[in-house]
Amino acid sequence: MKLYDRYILPHLIDFACGMGEVMKMRLLIVPQAHGRVLEIGIGSGLNLSFYNPDTVTAVVGVDPSADMQKLAKERAAKLTIPVEMIALELGQIQAPDASFDSIVCTFTLCTIADSVAALKEMRRVLKPGGRLLFCEHGLAPEPEVVRWQNRLTPIWKPLAGGCHLNRDIPQLIADGGFTIGQIDMRYLQGPKAMTYVYSGWAD
Repeated sequence: MKLYDRYILPHLIDFACGMGEVMKMRLLIVPQAHGRVLEIGIGSGLNLSFYNPDTVTAVVGVDPSADMQKLAKERAAKLTIPVEMIALELGQIQAPDASFDSIVCTFTLCTIADSVAALKEMRRVLKPGGRLLFCEHGLAPEPEVVRWQNRLTPIWKPLAGGCHLNRDIPQLIADGGFTIGQIDMRYLQGPKAMTYVYSGWAD
């Protein structure tokens, strides 16, 4: 699996997470960021083109995959916004308290081993009055779809970089110390077990 994780998985994730409807969801969330931005799970940098250079002063992206960040660096080179990328585990954000104006987290909470610990770190480094901007797939509202999510997750995880199909995103955000201010929930096109999406902001 090491060769798969290093050479194949980054490109598969970049392709899947860069599909039309997914990119439209990113476009709704990312431009809301302002000031100094922390992007959790920057991956291959699919969000980078959506940051507004008039309102964003810098982006710091963290992700445990250095191989994914190779793709992100190519996209960052096209921007006028300074972008710094750090390869580290997402539950251990190496930054002072209250050091970011906005935090962006898209299609990432599904893969973090201890997502609540990571969210608590996000809460710690977010400035008072700042917002966590999120767009995540997760637990569906229909029991039959949930049953399929629970069946498929153990098979799906090793193929998709640790992705869980069945995480309760609003509950995780609340457990991480945030209060959701706005949330939209919908299915995107595709298999229902993989396409129920939560998007919005929390503070």
